Amino acid sequence: MAPIAKQIADMVEILPEQDQSLAYELVKKLVLAWDPDYTKLTPEEAREVDQAAREMAAGDYVPDSAVDWG
Repeated sequence: MAPIAKQIADMVEILPEQDQSLAYELVKKLVLAWDPDYTKLTPEEAREVDQAAREMAAGDYVPDSAVDWG
């Protein structure tokens, strides 16, 4: 968890339960405004995708045919 996310979670825990719900809805609204269909990558996800692409380009992967799917 990012340090700022931990700080936000800690602050929300201080609030009364009813206000925690309001804080949740606000954060949810902000996230949906930024990424309405949940398709954007976080910086960590982008690094993982880039690493996977480099590994595949280098031939460092197991093809589907080598897996026993049974």
